[in-house]
This record gives sequence, C-alpha cells and structure tokens, in this order.
Amino acid sequence: MTLLGFVVVLAMVTPIDVWWARKLAGRPYSPTGDVMILLSGSVMNDGAMGWSSYLRTRYAARAYRAGGFKHVVVTGGPGHYASAPVAPAMGEFLKCQGVPADAILLEIASHSTRENALYSKSLLDNLPGRKVLVTSDYHMFRARRVFAKIGIEVLSLPIPDAEKRGGSWEGRWPAFVDLCLETCKIGYYWLHGWM
Repeated sequence: MTLLGFVVVLAMVTPIDVWWARKLAGRPYSPTGDVMILLSGSVMNDGAMGWSSYLRTRYAARAYRAGGFKHVVVTGGPGHYASAPVAPAMGEFLKCQGVPADAILLEIASHSTRENALYSKSLLDNLPGRKVLVTSDYHMFRARRVFAKIGIEVLSLPIPDAEKRGGSWEGRWPAFVDLCLETCKIGYYWLHGWM
C-alpha cells in the first residue's frame, strides 16, 4: 500500500512524466523530409480516431504544410477492439487540413507497431528520399527501433503527447499510465528481438 501511495505521489507531484516522455522521444528532427510516416494511435470501435491518433494527425498536417514532404504514409489497421481501420479517418483529416489526396498513401492491415513497419515497408521501399517518422513522444523510442530493425532508416519527429499531458494536473496520471505501459512494451519487443 505504501508503494502505491509513493507511485501516485511521484506521478502527481513531480515532473516525472515530462522527463520520461522526453527521454523516450529522443532528439527531435526538424520537420522536413520527403516521406512522412504517420503511425496511428488510439481508435474507436467504428474506426474513428481516438485522441492519440487525432493529435499525431494534427501535428503531421502542420509539418506537411511547413513544406518539403512529397508523400505521407499513414499506417494503422483496426486495432484489437475496432471493426474498421483508423488510417482512412486519419487520411481524411489530413485532406481537410490541406494535404493533397494524391500525396496520402494508406496501410490498413496492421494491428501493432511492428506490423506498422512490416506492412508499410513495401510502400516505403518505392518512395525515395528521407523518411520522417511521426508518432507520440512516448512511442518514438520503440517505433524508431522497430523500423530500423526491418531496414527502414527514419528520422524522428516526436509529437509532444505525454509531455503536454504531464504539464497539467488532470493529464498527469493518464500520461504516467501510458509511459508505464510503453516501457513494458519496450521490454516485450526487446525480448522478442523486434527492435
């Protein structure tokens, strides 16, 4: 019981979320490149974007409008509990934000970060130029290494997701939980040799 109390105090009173998110994000790259790889996040049962998918897509649209990108590969299937893939909803949002439809390529079969990389590899192999990976700050450590493991070198453009949530009282606990889960996933992927 004392340990649980300590963990709650650690998460709610200290800036651990911000520090931890920054460590997992690594050094960000300036938002320019030729091919943007946008990883999906949360998804609703009907394939609508959840919060992390929305946030990633919003920042991706901003980076695209900043210039330089020729293509955006959006990767994300239906997830474990959804009946429809989330990538089409993310692609539609990108179009609404000014990204041309012919610049958007969708991968809709993946269910995990590893599958994001595996299933988008054939699309990415046919697109020359610098590839920039866009995902949440807490997800970047694992995602970048998974893509590198299958032979896709990427520059990272982490979205300040857990870092921003960690800056407010109501966001600290959910960000802390996401960071804990992601750290467990990093260990799981490492043990399986996927990163």
